[in-house]
Amino acid sequence: MAREAGPLLRRAFDAAVAACHPSVALSGRLPHARNGRLLILGAGKPAAAMAAVAEEHYASEGVEVAGAVVAPYGHSGSRGRIELLESSHPVPDGASVLAAERLLSLADSVGVGDQVLCLIGGGGSALLCCPQGVSLADKVGLTRQLLASGADIKEINTVRKHLSGVKGGRLAARIHPATVHTLAISDVVGDDPATIAAGPTVGDSTTFLDALDVLSRYSLDAPLVRRALEAGVRGDVPETLKPGDPRLLGASFEIVASNQTALAAAARVFESAGCAAEITETPEVGEARVAAQAKARVVARLLEGGGPTRPTALLSGGEVTVTLGDRAANASASRGGPNGEYALAFAAALREELARAWPHAAVEQALARVCILSADSDGIDGVSGFAGALFGPGELVRLDPAAISRAVSSHDSNSLLELNRTVLVTGPTQTNVNDLRFILVLPEAD
Repeated sequence: MAREAGPLLRRAFDAAVAACHPSVALSGRLPHARNGRLLILGAGKPAAAMAAVAEEHYASEGVEVAGAVVAPYGHSGSRGRIELLESSHPVPDGASVLAAERLLSLADSVGVGDQVLCLIGGGGSALLCCPQGVSLADKVGLTRQLLASGADIKEINTVRKHLSGVKGGRLAARIHPATVHTLAISDVVGDDPATIAAGPTVGDSTTFLDALDVLSRYSLDAPLVRRALEAGVRGDVPETLKPGDPRLLGASFEIVASNQTALAAAARVFESAGCAAEITETPEVGEARVAAQAKARVVARLLEGGGPTRPTALLSGGEVTVTLGDRAANASASRGGPNGEYALAFAAALREELARAWPHAAVEQALARVCILSADSDGIDGVSGFAGALFGPGELVRLDPAAISRAVSSHDSNSLLELNRTVLVTGPTQTNVNDLRFILVLPEAD
């Protein structure tokens, strides 16, 4: 098993991603086309692939479709009757504004009897940008601060929704009185429809005051943004659409793939290889370093008394973050992503946990039996350019603890991962269901 462990981790990741690819996720989920116009709108990392699947499906039924979707640069693929737009992620740009304007214009063109299919996924909140009360430059600056602050995606999108003319149900308002059915590939912990792509077609329970609280919680320096949100608190600007709004009566929502879909597919791969597979029910969230330390304690306990008698895979998902702090002003100084940082922090923490009770030789032997894959399902971990990290048997033990400390403190996981040839490279996967982490512990005799 030791020789097969690294490839097994990669096969499990590939299977997890494949289970959430639009070609699989949308199978049997596309709504029947009624009389009237069928318009397809979408935004997100999987949007182009979702649109291609939908267009092929409806063409096979003799149904003509039109519409537009927006995906990150380089993700659009082939073009058909549905316009494929590109814009920036994770920070919006001018193309994000043009994309939002195009989708809103199409939404305005439908009426009673028409049908809209909205295809969304992770990344949609940056790819569609319709500034309200602030400029694009203000939103760009705010987004950079939010991403560096350690705020989670729900907090980030709470602010975004209250500065937008397309998020927080506002796209659905423009579609009304036509009906809209949304199919979503969820990249959000908890699968909250209002948080996925900042909920363009669903009601939003957050408020302008909630958005202001996020700015204060993370001490963000954005006076013009604060002023715009304060105007909303005073009632000078309409709130986002709330659940029960009449304009949402013709809107429905369905999640077609999520982190749990991916983890279940990965577990099947491990089990078919003769491993025990355990999925952690609670998603891993918060600082990558802290989450990794908690997982190291779990693995250290598993290794007690000689460890498992058969290969054991611990599978988890969620979304960990990295707080850049003052380094946010110089983004180029930080190279890496939360998943790469998680893997390095896990290696250091596991060594420390084992060293508390074991002699040095035993620690080295135990570390050599632990493998880890920590990656983002979309193929891009933060600003790393890689999906994440993959350490096979014997590779964790070779890491220098001092080098790990420097990499984690400077948020430069890339350099150390590249040096050790432990980066996981997949390219864009055309889906996004958040982080995937697999830890494989081998038996002593392996």
